[in-house]
Amino acid sequence: MNCEEIRKKLIDFSDEKYKKFQSGLCPGVDRKIMGVRIPKVRKLAKEILKDNPEEFLKCPKEEYMEELMLEGFVIAGLKIDLEKKKEYIINFVPKINSWAVCDTFCSSLKDADKNPEFFWEIISKFSKSKKEYEIRFAMVMLLGHYVKENYIKEIYKIIDNIKNEEYYVEMAIAWLVAEMYIKFPKETMKYLKNCKLNNFTYNKALQKARESYRVSDEEKEILNKMKRK
Repeated sequence: MNCEEIRKKLIDFSDEKYKKFQSGLCPGVDRKIMGVRIPKVRKLAKEILKDNPEEFLKCPKEEYMEELMLEGFVIAGLKIDLEKKKEYIINFVPKINSWAVCDTFCSSLKDADKNPEFFWEIISKFSKSKKEYEIRFAMVMLLGHYVKENYIKEIYKIIDNIKNEEYYVEMAIAWLVAEMYIKFPKETMKYLKNCKLNNFTYNKALQKARESYRVSDEEKEILNKMKRK
């Protein structure tokens, strides 16, 4: 399939009602939205991966959000040398301009589960960025692949060093801290009592933890009392 054929397939998959819904969820996106449901974008990515994915990645169309999402899925699914894949990832992340593209890309990078130290270097690089979605990429990767005992102390250090107050950065950090609290309550409680998170992110993390069914009523009451004014 060439790029024009791929775009035509995406257009054929589009749904006007879903387009309106997706547009409401992704305000401020500077790419057009077709309104293609994510499973259909994933299905098309699998077709490309069976064909000639690296040829596709030489000049992918990126006018629409779904085209960028498709590019991310193809990169994530590549079965190639990790150093080569790293190049694709590092070149792709700066193109991300919505939480939808960011989060679906991160969840698709299954290689991180088998090669955590290798991907840790990539995450560390983008966690030091000053750009909203580059930092969000790092945070969502940590959330999806690194909330484990041998990484949590390093994660606390990383997030305490982030001073970016963009909305999608703060929300990703809050989500990450809440998940760490759920899985490692004692360690994360100790962190929360001395953390450098700004008030919005800190309070949002407490809120997300309280909303979890995995947190007891007693713990929720304690967390509620910890809210900053």
